[in-house]
Amino acid sequence: MNKSSDVNAVDVKSQAMLAQKAGKSLSMLTTSEKNEALNIIADELEKEYDLILTENQVDLQNGKEKGFDEAFMDRLQLTKERIENFSNGLREVAKLDDPVGDVLSEWTMENGLNVKQVRVPLGVIGMIYEARPNVTVDATGLALKSGNAIILKGGSSALISNKAIVSVIHRALGKTKIPRDAVQFIATTDRSATEQLFTLNKYVDVLIPRGGGSLIQTVVNNATVPVLETGVGNVHIYIDKEADVEKALSIIINAKTDRPAVCNALETLIVHREWFSEHSDNLISKLTDYGITVYGDAEALEVIPNAEKAEEKDWAEEYLGLGLAVKIVGDVQQAIEHIETYGTKHSEAIITENQQTADLFLQQIDAAAVYHNASTRFTDGEALGFGAEIGISTQKLHARGPMGLPALTTTKYCIKGNGQIR
Repeated sequence: MNKSSDVNAVDVKSQAMLAQKAGKSLSMLTTSEKNEALNIIADELEKEYDLILTENQVDLQNGKEKGFDEAFMDRLQLTKERIENFSNGLREVAKLDDPVGDVLSEWTMENGLNVKQVRVPLGVIGMIYEARPNVTVDATGLALKSGNAIILKGGSSALISNKAIVSVIHRALGKTKIPRDAVQFIATTDRSATEQLFTLNKYVDVLIPRGGGSLIQTVVNNATVPVLETGVGNVHIYIDKEADVEKALSIIINAKTDRPAVCNALETLIVHREWFSEHSDNLISKLTDYGITVYGDAEALEVIPNAEKAEEKDWAEEYLGLGLAVKIVGDVQQAIEHIETYGTKHSEAIITENQQTADLFLQQIDAAAVYHNASTRFTDGEALGFGAEIGISTQKLHARGPMGLPALTTTKYCIKGNGQIR
């Protein structure tokens, strides 16, 4: 099918209209009905893992032929264990409290009017994402539990995998009270279809882009639908002069190597000069053992063998691999200033045994998640008890940090009277 006919075959506006209609029915379902649906979807995904893995192999082969790097292929790849993980994620979401209908505040006016502020679904969520097929499941589960319909637009590299996953979800929904049309998938590789989604304000309530900086900025700069911006993770860890050595090395290695291709992985290590002078051998040994490539400033280059000179771009780089920028500083304030210059307001950490220094760092750093003596890998919905996440917002409105169920709701005021007029 050529590009033109591929675009014409996808009527995104019609899909959005179907999603909006289905969303109204979905919003009326009980918590138990939504939970039952999530568990049925989870069971079906595990039953169909052979189908999903077979289709995923097509995407992996295409990625290999296109020369995708190792980090990208890791995000693209599915395994039986990963399918079990995102299926269990749905079950965990089903166990979570349903925010819909929560009364956030209530009062009665002098004139007798009763006012309640109540959580309600956003409506229709447009999810635009890149190579991670697991996002298809995580986003769907969170949307449905919070009473929202969802329109999925995954990246072209995972098209075959996502089609297989959505086909299983649709079959599962046929056994539930949730309308199948509540989950829409834009099955095209052409970006023009995504551009259609950008301007469907009448039918789509919010867009959530999840991926690299280029994707996010394309959505932010071109959409007329409101955008919940998820951020690129140029993540820093600062080792203070009073940092415990074993604690520091353990946290650094975990944050850098556990899954280097994710947005909460360490990208820049800032080290106090005194700590570096005393413990550089330990640090170098660990970095070498794990095959980490260092891009250092002048002081780091003098000490770290085989380190490459850090250029300006390295301080802003999201390596998504085993690259690591290293900067030496004289105090915590210099570390804070560096983070303010190059950070993306995602996740930042300090390692120190000095509580006063830690408190200063926690107060001054402007980021969605700020850590003291812990790995930045915890900036994750599942790790923080949300069951799953639809993305990590680096904005301040309307949600910030890992976005779970409450972030996918808004509020309305329900006002009851007895004939009052003004």
